[in-house]
Amino acid sequence: MQRIHLDHNATTPLRPEARAEFLAVLDALGGNPSSVHASGRAARAVLDRARERVAAALDVHEDEIVFTSGGTEAIHLGVLGALLPAARERGLLTTAVEHAAGLGAAETIERSGRPVERLGVDREGRLDLAVAIERARRPAVGLVSIQAANNEVGNLHPVGEVGHALRDRPNRALLHTDAVQALGRVPVRLREWKVDLASFSAHKVGGPLGVGILYRRKGVSLAPLLRGGGQEGGLRPGTENVPAIAAAAVALELAVREGPEQAVRWRGLARELWRQLLASCPDVQLNGPPIDADDRLPNTVNVMLPGLDGRTLVARLDLEGVEVSAGSACASGSLEPSHVLLAMGRAREEARAALRLSFGRTTRGEDVHNAVEILGRIRQEPR
Repeated sequence: MQRIHLDHNATTPLRPEARAEFLAVLDALGGNPSSVHASGRAARAVLDRARERVAAALDVHEDEIVFTSGGTEAIHLGVLGALLPAARERGLLTTAVEHAAGLGAAETIERSGRPVERLGVDREGRLDLAVAIERARRPAVGLVSIQAANNEVGNLHPVGEVGHALRDRPNRALLHTDAVQALGRVPVRLREWKVDLASFSAHKVGGPLGVGILYRRKGVSLAPLLRGGGQEGGLRPGTENVPAIAAAAVALELAVREGPEQAVRWRGLARELWRQLLASCPDVQLNGPPIDADDRLPNTVNVMLPGLDGRTLVARLDLEGVEVSAGSACASGSLEPSHVLLAMGRAREEARAALRLSFGRTTRGEDVHNAVEILGRIRQEPR
């Protein structure tokens, strides 16, 4: 059976170019990049080159790039590292629809005794920009953390507008964005957005699992979450996984370069998927902004199929060779409905009926057609 992978927001297949880079570095190197002998220096050179490539793709300086074990660690380092050591007891402003990693970081802030406020969203998952700016400017806020793109329903949030509203204000809050799902799908303009910190994950763009990236603007102070080594400028102790980081740099570079062209193709696939879903399942409902809205990820379609449980449907589709999800992969084992859909005002049973389909570089039009055909057939089965 040839499987249809429509769950690229969970992970993307490893790009051949990234795999080739990983194997080449793995075969060529045997040194620790922190060692001063020849093998160590060779590994350090590969690590430095990977940092340069990532920085160039993101249009930032290589000294502003910190490698981590994944997006979750990058988010925690950005949020906790920036806020917890602050001299003043300032709090966190975030949203109710962040990824589970962002929610976890916010809970840690709360347990430390700092205040946390979570901005709500409307029925289409949109933030109220005026409210976000007003709250972000409050003196009690030390850090604002807002997703650039929601991983479940695909909303694009106004990170740049918030960044400009904070710019040049005395003693302003820092701005962090979880840009994991945005990278390679929409333009990520860190300098233009005026963000101080941004988190990324390599396996969302065709890189290997286990590599995260934190952008830290020059001049922003962070405290490490771990102690015991001077790697990554003292922010992330532990020997760097040089082959995986080198492969991640290749994948990220290609994803950014190909992103605009792929986005056009994905928007066409999303429109066609929605058209076919409506024809096959007339009662289907779209979650998030309208399918052609500018403020949605081009590769993500989240729908509700009334009367069906999303997780049961995921399992049934899997038996037919179609890979989708009922929400965030990080919460796939949970029996609780999506916190994102609940924040959007959906009832618990509605939220349990959700299905997320997301495209990647390898997605073809026939994949969409075949998936809808299989889904329509499953819906006709007696329950």
